[in-house]
Amino acid sequence: MSLKVVLAIGVDSSLLEIQSSAWKSSGYIVTFAWSIKDAITHFSYGDFDLVLLGHSLPVESRERLTSLIRASGSRVPVVYIADSSHACDRFADATVKGEPTNILQEIEELLASRASMPASCSNAPRSMTWQATAQ
Repeated sequence: MSLKVVLAIGVDSSLLEIQSSAWKSSGYIVTFAWSIKDAITHFSYGDFDLVLLGHSLPVESRERLTSLIRASGSRVPVVYIADSSHACDRFADATVKGEPTNILQEIEELLASRASMPASCSNAPRSMTWQATAQ
């Protein structure tokens, strides 16, 4: 897997840091944002391969961030990481649940599927929901 740059956003810093250890050990570079303001700033000045929205981020914040990302013209995949009590996120390109290693596998599949799409297709909004199950 090639190096991927990820923007991880959530209000529960300890939760995101725990989850990110699997991503970092797999070669991802992870930038954290603990607020909408920080997320917008990081996104504006960064070049990200993926945006991760933590389940601790309120629905309104996830909607606002996803809308701002799409309004910028970016088609970077936006993935909502849900816990067992949260439903899918209607604004994200994908929703994943489960242990960090399962989430990582689902994210890698999403990135691989985007990389294999023709340029004309990869810019189209995606509507898919994945749920990783604990093994």
